[in-house]
Amino acid sequence: MKKGRSPVLLVGIDLAWGEKNRDGVCFLEWDGWKGVVAGFAYPQGDGDLLASIRENARGWGSVFVAVDAPIVCPNRTGTRPVDRLTHRMFHRQHAACHPANSTKCPRPPRVARLLEKSGFRVGWEPSRGKRTVAEVYPHPAMVRLFGIPRIVKYKKGRVLARRREFRRLQSLLRNCLRKKFPGLRMDPSMAAFLAEKWSKPVEDRTDAFFCALIGLWHWIHRGRKSEVIGDRRRGFILLPKAG
Repeated sequence: MKKGRSPVLLVGIDLAWGEKNRDGVCFLEWDGWKGVVAGFAYPQGDGDLLASIRENARGWGSVFVAVDAPIVCPNRTGTRPVDRLTHRMFHRQHAACHPANSTKCPRPPRVARLLEKSGFRVGWEPSRGKRTVAEVYPHPAMVRLFGIPRIVKYKKGRVLARRREFRRLQSLLRNCLRKKFPGLRMDPSMAAFLAEKWSKPVEDRTDAFFCALIGLWHWIHRGRKSEVIGDRRRGFILLPKAG
């Protein structure tokens, strides 16, 4: 998998804001033309997360990490400008961010700093030979990649409704993979994974898989079909472009 035009390891992380809950992590290998889901991890805490990333990134020159969490969050209180911007851009789709500050969610910026100490840089440029970590936000990304008017509401509500919406999410994901990621091979284990019944671990891994897909979309198209809102100093989010 490491030969080709622009090989990269994509890492999607559904990051828990605290260390009591586990993180969903997905690893995608892309050789420039085709790719495969290399595996998942379900670590708990900073140490386990960093160890999992280091182990899987060994031998890769290019690594792009897409994290669903506010990794750049300098404000101690209130909310980030980029979070307010999502309310203006995506309120009709019910896809706005929750307010984030370093008092409320200290872990994501801490994880970003630990990754920087391990040789990553916070940013969004799809640069060959570099190790980059970017913030992504699945809800508006799903609206755009799936072409739906509102988010898939599998996060809140009654259990039966959440399970029904999660099945809808799986169907939309399979359709999106066929249409927009034909080079990503779905082996029998991944086909089975995308049909599993809802549970919190399955949801977390699915979210991580989608984060990795946002990174892959960005990498395949060299950023031309992506949009970055916000800025590197106060907080940013990497998204697929509309349309």
